Amino acid sequence: MGKTTNPRRVGETEALAKIRMLRTGGQKLNLVAQSIRGMKVEKALNELQFSRKRIAKDVRKCLESAIANAENNHGLDIDQLVVTQAYVGKSLVMKRWRPRARGRSAKILKPFSEITIVVREVEEAA
Repeated sequence: MGKTTNPRRVGETEALAKIRMLRTGGQKLNLVAQSIRGMKVEKALNELQFSRKRIAKDVRKCLESAIANAENNHGLDIDQLVVTQAYVGKSLVMKRWRPRARGRSAKILKPFSEITIVVREVEEAA
């Protein structure tokens, strides 16, 4: 008796990739995710390649992973993929202390985030 497979979290013409524990805040990561939403995959890769944001390199890795998942796991055509969803979530927050004047201390919060990218195959309009 084999183990039953889990149901897919996305549709038949979609593929998903997720990166957890990215060392950046959610607002900064969302700026990069917002810049690629709704774009064709090739254009989104170029956008991330030439972005001046540090975290764009990790978002590009996630997008490339979603493309590879679409091609290898689901048999989708990579030339017709579009980034349908790119959303950001919170992860843990490291708490640190910084010494201040007169024996006081100040809190330093170092947030982590996660990003999920969903690509979908769309047919080109004739």
